[in-house]
Amino acid sequence: MEDPVYVPDVLGAPYESATLQLRDDAEGEAVATLVRRRADAPTRRAVLYVHGFNDYFFQTHLADRFVTLGFDFYALDLRSYGRSIRAHRRTNYVDDLGRYSEELDLAAHIVREVEGHDTLLVNGHSTGGLVTALWAHHRAGRGIVDGLFLNSAFLDLNAPLVARTVGVRAVHAARHYVSQRPLPGGLGGGYGQSLHVGHHGEWEFDPAWKAIEGIAPYAGWVAAVHRGHRAVARGLAVDCPVLAMSSTASVDGRVWHEGLHTADAVLNADRIALLAPRIGRHVTIVRVPGGMHDLALSGPEVRAQVFDELARWIGAYVPSGTSASATRSLSPDRVNR
Repeated sequence: MEDPVYVPDVLGAPYESATLQLRDDAEGEAVATLVRRRADAPTRRAVLYVHGFNDYFFQTHLADRFVTLGFDFYALDLRSYGRSIRAHRRTNYVDDLGRYSEELDLAAHIVREVEGHDTLLVNGHSTGGLVTALWAHHRAGRGIVDGLFLNSAFLDLNAPLVARTVGVRAVHAARHYVSQRPLPGGLGGGYGQSLHVGHHGEWEFDPAWKAIEGIAPYAGWVAAVHRGHRAVARGLAVDCPVLAMSSTASVDGRVWHEGLHTADAVLNADRIALLAPRIGRHVTIVRVPGGMHDLALSGPEVRAQVFDELARWIGAYVPSGTSASATRSLSPDRVNR
């Protein structure tokens, strides 16, 4: 592959972004976008952030925190998300989570081999947490990931038991016929309104890339997520330290109410904590009182606690980056697993 060509990012300096050309898939030409913010001093440690569903990277305060901890910061907007949205592609859609392995492999290759980092910490939020956990499982033994930080990882559906089992199985069985059909329902607008500065939140983001009212997922995406959930339930073999953080409470996020600022309005936080130990043999579980779904977007006192817990875990388990990691295989093989 050619070295990435960075240009000024929409976030402005010091952020840069590079378009990663991927193989064509069922929807035609595909790209991902790698965003970069270098630390103030040279460092051999890097973090790669991966967003969730109906999302993209805009959390500059999170990047600031990693920079203060001595990391160069990278974020990946996956194909058909955020900076990688293209007119000919369905937004936020994929029918196989393993397809994201291509852009993850490319990003890891750039961060480690092209730009010379010894240590790679991966930070996945929500669906990005599920995607990165599955990817790290399939890349175990290759020395690619030195630590995995999961922020409210999407390890199970937030739905009654019948919807988690019979309903999703029906979608899975019919996926070849209805994969590109939007499903009714969706997240509703409460959670988005709790975040955006124009409603009840404190954050500025582009509603064209992160819809405030939410979007309906496609049946094929739900089936793909269900396969990922089944893999987690069977147990993964991620071989690096894992930090799995989630709120202590969940609420209905379809319609705005004050409780959305102090609980997970998207996923079942208890299910996250229950399933996280199945990701690997070294998993640290942290529950955050008052945490929102994206813990990094919680209120100031809560996100300060999140960042303190993260810093403590990094200090205990993530390599310093002063020497090379174990032998690794980083050639971007683009295997869709």
